[in-house]
Amino acid sequence: MLETIKNSPNYRWYVLATVAIGTFMATLDSSIVNVALPTISSQFHSDLSTLQWVVSAYLLTITSLLPVFGRIADMFGRKRVFALGFIIFTLGSVLCGFAQDIWFLVGTRVVQAVGASMLMSNSAAIITAIFPPKERGRALGLTGTVVALGSLTGPALGGIIIGLTSWRSIFFINLPIGIIGYAAVLLILPSDVPNKDKESFDYTGAFSFTFGMICVLLGITNSEAWGWSSLPVLLSLVLGITSLVFFVITERKVQHPMIDLSLFRNRPFLIGNLSGGLSFVAMFANNMLLPFYLQGILNYRPSQVGLMLMVFPVVMAIVAPVSGSASDKFGPMILTTGGLVITSLGLFYFSTLQTTASFLQIIPGSILMGLGAGMFQSPNNSSVMSSVPPQKLSIAGGINSLVRNLGMVIGIALSVSLFEAWGGVTLPQPSQVEEFMSAYHSVMLVSMGIALLAAVISYSRKSYAKGN
Repeated sequence: MLETIKNSPNYRWYVLATVAIGTFMATLDSSIVNVALPTISSQFHSDLSTLQWVVSAYLLTITSLLPVFGRIADMFGRKRVFALGFIIFTLGSVLCGFAQDIWFLVGTRVVQAVGASMLMSNSAAIITAIFPPKERGRALGLTGTVVALGSLTGPALGGIIIGLTSWRSIFFINLPIGIIGYAAVLLILPSDVPNKDKESFDYTGAFSFTFGMICVLLGITNSEAWGWSSLPVLLSLVLGITSLVFFVITERKVQHPMIDLSLFRNRPFLIGNLSGGLSFVAMFANNMLLPFYLQGILNYRPSQVGLMLMVFPVVMAIVAPVSGSASDKFGPMILTTGGLVITSLGLFYFSTLQTTASFLQIIPGSILMGLGAGMFQSPNNSSVMSSVPPQKLSIAGGINSLVRNLGMVIGIALSVSLFEAWGGVTLPQPSQVEEFMSAYHSVMLVSMGIALLAAVISYSRKSYAKGN
């Protein structure tokens, strides 16, 4: 049976399905845990500042380790790292389910994140290596659909599971998925040949990058609670930036660097990552504040808010594979630039909403955002991954995922900081509604500007479109 699968003309699609299991598992767990936070808070008697680490620790770990595991996979083989990612993620999930206090849960979320970073840093590289250029955009588009479906399924599935059993089951559900995924990796994924050269691992680069990213992200994510001018935030940012500057300096002198900075001399790679990072900053600024507008101003119930928020990933899930296929035929420039312009129109639409907006008046903005994201992400990912040599695919995939996570963190931190600086309150009293709307509209306009800047950067790849 194994030989039949590997000799099948559809073998590359079996590989895609295997990679999709890991992608779906990681995104499902990322979104499913948010639904459980109120229940976890009640059981462990944790305040919000402590509870946020259940999410933040996961995000910090993934973001700091993505390039590390991308480099390790280039040296020792993607299949090996991807398979180990399934094991560690599944083990971390089971340990999360057995947690008896909040800090044990945070620690086991870090274990989960280590496995997730091993999966995420290699998924795009495996797909790019197995698919020919003419089908690559479609394959990456389908991967984008899996990401959207994982995020979409998480809150709904989490609510059902918690209602029927307990919050622990949202972690235990990863056990059968992880076992199936690991078996599929062993049976289906090609045994890629790692670099035969005796390359040394860049321990100095790995430590300085990881330490720098953790410090910078700690400062950004805690800026709202501690204040931008507070000593902990300033110290975190100074240490983090210093460490990252040291990382860049030393990487230029290392024979086998953890991140090959020469990749950024490749204009399609640089343009794709810059525009991609800015797109996530713009999208997550709205994703952070929109629920507060829907609940705090329009007084919708959480179930109704969840229904509204589903529009974005549903539209993206429909558009992404179509956009990916189109980019294989027409190139990435028109689709990526057009998608970012549509995203900016969606953000502008949100900036016009009033305190009396109806359900039907909210939906067009979410449709525009989903359409824009679906048009942009698949062609941009294809353009980025197609611009690097095969032996650098893993590290390029790690950087691509890193940029996505950085965009999310910065978008959330930026939106909250600007919103509060302009007088907004997340749960406003009747006398504070006007200030809320003014601040929300202003943040949406800033986000629109960021999306337009990303569109300008994306358009500059026009000269290189034929090369992609």
